[in-house]
Amino acid sequence: MLVIVLLVVTALFVDFTYKTFSAKPRSMDVDAIVVLVGGKGRVEEGVRLFREGRAKWLFLVGVDPSVRKSDLYRQRPGDPPPERVLLEKASRNTLENALYGRDLLQAHGVRTVLLITSRYHLKRATLLLRNALPPQVAIYPHPVDSANIRQNWWYHVGTFRLLFSEFYKYCLFRGFFLFAPGELRPLAP
Repeated sequence: MLVIVLLVVTALFVDFTYKTFSAKPRSMDVDAIVVLVGGKGRVEEGVRLFREGRAKWLFLVGVDPSVRKSDLYRQRPGDPPPERVLLEKASRNTLENALYGRDLLQAHGVRTVLLITSRYHLKRATLLLRNALPPQVAIYPHPVDSANIRQNWWYHVGTFRLLFSEFYKYCLFRGFFLFAPGELRPLAP
C-alpha cells in the first residue's frame, strides 16, 4: 500500500512540475492585471503590461504597508494614469491575497484577470483566486521566472524543495476545495 501511495504522489508531483514549467506568459487584453507582489520581477512585469495598455486596472496585492504607489509606479508620458493603479496592503499570504484581491476586483466590476506571480507559485495562486472569485470571472495565469527555480529541478535540491513545498500546499488546498468548493466565495447579496 505504501508503494502505491508513493507512486501516486510521485506521478502527481511530476505532473505538477511539468505543468509549472509548461505555463506560458500571456500578453492579452483584460480588465485588470493582478500582481501578487513579493517575488522578483512580478511588479515590473505587471507595470510593463499595464503601460502597454493590456488592462484598465493594475492591482498590486500584498504590498508592504510602508510602500507608496510612487515607489512602484511612476507615470511617464503616454502611460495610464496612476489612479488606475491600486495597492492592497492588508494581505500577508496567498490565501489573504486571494480574499482581499477578490474584494478589489468585485468592487471595480472586473470580469477578466491576468494573474502575475512567480512560476512556482502560479498553480496555487490561480487555484485560490479561482475559488475566491465568482465562476464567471476569467483568470489567465501569467508566470514570471526567477532565479530560485531551475528547469532541471531534479538536479537542484533547492528547486526540488521549493517545488515540493508548493506541490504540498497546492494539494492541501485542492483537497480543501474538494470538500468545501464554495467556501471562499462571498455570499450573494
